[in-house]
Parts: sequence; C-alpha cells; structure tokens
Amino acid sequence: MPSAARSWAIAIVAGLLALAVDQVSKWWILTEVMDPPRLIPITGFLNLTLGYNRGVSFGLLATDSPATPILLSGLAFAILPLMGWWLAKEPRPLHGAAFGLIAGGGLGNVVDRLRQGAVTDFIDVHAAGYHWPAFNLADTAIFLGAALLIAATLLPLPAEAPAGTVGRDGLAGAPRHDT
Repeated sequence: MPSAARSWAIAIVAGLLALAVDQVSKWWILTEVMDPPRLIPITGFLNLTLGYNRGVSFGLLATDSPATPILLSGLAFAILPLMGWWLAKEPRPLHGAAFGLIAGGGLGNVVDRLRQGAVTDFIDVHAAGYHWPAFNLADTAIFLGAALLIAATLLPLPAEAPAGTVGRDGLAGAPRHDT
C-alpha cells in the first residue's frame, strides 16, 4: 500500500476508534456510573466526577449563549480540512495516527456540544490539593495526537533508497536495469 493511502487509512481508523471509545465511555459514565452524580475516588490522585464544559480547554470561552456550541463545533469542523491538507503534504503513518486521534477526539466533543450544549467531562486528576480541570477520553485522544504529531514532525524522514538498490521490502529506490 502506498505511503499516502496507508497514512489516510491509519488516520481514518485512529479517528473512528477515538470517536467510538469517547462516546461509549461518556454513555457509560452518564447512564451507569454517575447515576446519581457523585465523586468516586479511584486512586490517591484520580477521581471520577461528572462535569459539563461549555467552553474549550480549561473552560475557556465558556458562556451560556446558545450560539457557543454551534460556533465551537464550527471551529472544530473548520480545522478538519486543514489537517487533511497537512496529511496530504506529509503522508507519513505517524502523521496519520496523530491526525486521526485529534480529529476523532474533536468530533467526540462536537457530538456532545451539539447533543447537549456542553462537553461531558469525568476524569479528575489531582495532587496536593490541586485539581487539573476535569477532562474526558476525547481530550486524551487530542492530547496524545498532538504529542504524536510533535514527535512525528521532529523525527527525520526515512532515507530514500539509492538509485538501483532494492530495500528489505523488495521495493526499488529507482528502476533497475539489469543486464
């Protein structure tokens, strides 16, 4: 499979997986775990709790305006073609995985915004009395995708095979003319 097709396939699979895991986890939290809503200590640094974020990361841009979920969802949809353009220019499998995780996580939060006007958050990480803002698995996918994108961008491109040579995969660096 050519590199571009493989990168797009990885992006689609990673995106669908991130979206599915996010939506299933939120459904489970809302219907099974947090009925009734409460604080559930898991470890000394991790709780499950139910929260709704009407804004973006850390509650930025949070308002009670009915237009906010639509505007934030539109912003997420506007970013998707830009990521597709970047992947078309850099068809590397790591970029595909990164973009898929970012897109799938972003779409998971869009589903929440359009369905209920806010993003469902339920993971509460804390230490020494300080709590990180609650987040969800879509946010985790976006974070992991961004970290992977940084790593993929910093990694050197694989070296081209010299003309007339055949690599381990049996593909030539350039057409061979054996006599």
